[in-house]
Amino acid sequence: MELFDLRIVVDRIEGRSVCGLNVGDYFEVTNSSQLRIPEGKQFCIFAIASILPLLPAKQRQLPVDDWLEKDSFVACPDPDERLVMRIERIRSVTLDATELT
Repeated sequence: MELFDLRIVVDRIEGRSVCGLNVGDYFEVTNSSQLRIPEGKQFCIFAIASILPLLPAKQRQLPVDDWLEKDSFVACPDPDERLVMRIERIRSVTLDATELT
């Protein structure tokens, strides 16, 4: 099966940064379920939790007219921070579905 590896990037912070993230910080989801954060960096678990439900859909090729195919921005739930993340597809990978849960 074909899936996309994803990079989730802090696109902008419209409020005050309280979780220690900066514009450009990111994490990646690779090989279907592996979360990677660059060495020496961190990522807020609440920001990750807000974007997790969308990632399985963004890993797949969606119909052209699907709203999630066109929209890649997700906001963190902290109203003071107003951190906005962008989901990027970084590569296509072929995985054996029988090896996944």
